[in-house]
Amino acid sequence: MRVKEVAELLSAEILYDEISNDERDFEHVVAADLMSEIMLDTAEQSLMVTGLINPQVIRTAELMDVYAVVFVRGKEVSAEVTELAKDRGITIMSVCQTMYETCGRLYEAGLTAGR
Repeated sequence: MRVKEVAELLSAEILYDEISNDERDFEHVVAADLMSEIMLDTAEQSLMVTGLINPQVIRTAELMDVYAVVFVRGKEVSAEVTELAKDRGITIMSVCQTMYETCGRLYEAGLTAGR
């Protein structure tokens, strides 16, 4: 599943898109608010889902080779986080749904857990 498909499925607002014209697909989802849990459960080609909105999220995504992050619960993403995502080439999206609902929709669409 590609970025535009994820955005359409989740009715997500794309805040910054580095890869929509890229050939990369997501196969897995990893979801947590603790970045230490993200670091334990992330497989290649994962999409990160989190309610945590700070620069550490982008740094963790970069470290784990995650190239897209979905922020849940309609939280406003700061300019600092957006600029860091641009600098690191990481796509970021925002949805109003809870993490539970977001992950459920992605699971129904065929994405699996990020392990």
